[in-house]
Amino acid sequence: MTDTIRRAQILDTELKRPELTSQLEETWKTERGLWGALSTVDHKIIGRRYITTAFVFLLLGGVLAMLIRLQLAGPEGRLIGPDRYNQIFTMHGANMMFLFAVPVMEAMGVYLVPLMVGTRNIAFPRLNAFSYWMFLAGGLVLWISFALDMGPDVGWFAYVPLSGPQYAPGKRADIWAQMITFTEVAALAVAVEIVVTVFKQRAPGMSLDRIPLFVWAMLVTSFVVIMAMPAIMVASTSLILDRLVGTHFFNPAEGGDVLLWQHLFWFFGHPEVYIIFIPAVGMVSTLVATFSRRPVFGYLPLVVALIGTGILAFGLWVHHMFTTGLPRLGESFFTASSMAIAIPSGVQIFCWIATLWEGRPVFKTPLLFVIGFIVTFVIGGLTGVMVASVPFDTQVHDTYFVVAHFHYVLIGGAVFPLLGAVYYWFPKFTGRMMSERLGRWAFWLIFTGFHATFFPMHILGLEGMPRRVYTYQPDLPWHGLNLFASASAIILAAGFFVFFIDVVMSARSGNPAGDNPWDAPTLEWATSSPPPAYNFAQIPVVSSANPLWEQPGALNVANGLHTDRREVVVTTITTAEPQARESSPQNCIWPLWTAIATSVMLVWSIFSPWAVVWGSIPIAITLIGWFWPKGTPEDEA
Repeated sequence: MTDTIRRAQILDTELKRPELTSQLEETWKTERGLWGALSTVDHKIIGRRYITTAFVFLLLGGVLAMLIRLQLAGPEGRLIGPDRYNQIFTMHGANMMFLFAVPVMEAMGVYLVPLMVGTRNIAFPRLNAFSYWMFLAGGLVLWISFALDMGPDVGWFAYVPLSGPQYAPGKRADIWAQMITFTEVAALAVAVEIVVTVFKQRAPGMSLDRIPLFVWAMLVTSFVVIMAMPAIMVASTSLILDRLVGTHFFNPAEGGDVLLWQHLFWFFGHPEVYIIFIPAVGMVSTLVATFSRRPVFGYLPLVVALIGTGILAFGLWVHHMFTTGLPRLGESFFTASSMAIAIPSGVQIFCWIATLWEGRPVFKTPLLFVIGFIVTFVIGGLTGVMVASVPFDTQVHDTYFVVAHFHYVLIGGAVFPLLGAVYYWFPKFTGRMMSERLGRWAFWLIFTGFHATFFPMHILGLEGMPRRVYTYQPDLPWHGLNLFASASAIILAAGFFVFFIDVVMSARSGNPAGDNPWDAPTLEWATSSPPPAYNFAQIPVVSSANPLWEQPGALNVANGLHTDRREVVVTTITTAEPQARESSPQNCIWPLWTAIATSVMLVWSIFSPWAVVWGSIPIAITLIGWFWPKGTPEDEA
């Protein structure tokens, strides 16, 4: 410990354990009642809200997916008209990408990263609260607009000129663009918090080579978010300006360029796939090690693969644009990079297989979802290499082959690991175990239903069925496979129904879990389940990558933090040596008021550009309240 901490001789060394935990509980608690719920900055409460809200959006998006499959079950479907169908497939895509997949992965990081690095709260906890309220507001704007028949109908990608003022009158495209602003502000805020938490708040001794792989994954993801999200915010803002103010960013007649939209969108859009995928592989590495009963094989190659994936993610976006008439040399470069990104994925898969091979696998429900992920993602990766080829992509572009590939990568590459992670960390969230029997039912229904639903779509695409069509003629050879896919979607939906039933029942009456029911090696299991408000009574000191396995018995702890005010340990970036004590903010209502003021301004700006001017005034007032000195170190952090 450095002199900065040792000199303090703070109260946690002077109190006995019951007195210490009682004092910390009083200092870090969230007040009961509505006010406490609205003003909390506890990363665990906010993380649970994020996760729960994201899964609600998953449920809503799943309902839309079932409507799509019912409409396409037979030729000349009459269940949904073309206008509503355009809204439904746009809402499904936008909801799943912007309101479920990215937020839920970041939400897992919000909850778990501070626990896994051994700190008492996430960095910038008030910003964390603000990010959740912005995310929630963006989701409400999107779904309320859909309920009012104002839902976006331009696809989740909103290609111009179809989303421009000439071809998309009304406010539907504007609502899509502002929903992007809501969710990306939230995502950027969380990314900054995670980067600072990982770099500066790790437990003493947790050097870079001892960071848990899930934390590495969230760190890489956060950097990808920080570098990719500004592109889509620029694109959506430019679209709003074209539609509302009369600028011409995407109008060729006035010097604009429609392909500029695709470059901006896909420069964000393809890294977004890895923003979803990279946390998932961090989850897989964590689960494989725990249920193989041995440290993961190839820790360093796995870390390098995560970093390599994050870097290569920015060299792929043009493979979405192979049919736009780009120069052949440029297409060749992006073909090569699209194939090269399979290398780090292959490294990770072989490391996981080696870990399972050399370990003593325990085939509990979380590991079943991991195995399902490996099988499904390999298929999705193979079709990804196929569409990286310009001649092949030219033939299947905008067909159901791409729909199948996309879902194999995102559901296979993200949702399967996520569901396994929920089963794994549910005891940490709630203190209760999920049902192993229902978990196995959920896995087999989801695994079987998924492959039976989406694998036939590869064949439909090769037979020429275009995506984004609301019906098809009876003389086309697509009826049988569409009917089979739609019937299989019912099995997939049944699997998710069993999963949600298991979550609800287990949260209410599941078996008590104990502090570490899986005998896992990482720090989040070194505290009680669920964790107390302060996470750790005393900050653990780490001397290995798997501290609960390699440091048997009680962990060494670092003393020196006040117990009567909120403080965290600040450590060095590389070796995690303690540097200082840093105050952590108290609960605060101003993030909510700031989010409300910002939301009002963004929604108002859909209808009037003057909203940006007048709406800035309440935002400024709330920010003044947020940052106004309160006279205590915690509130000035």
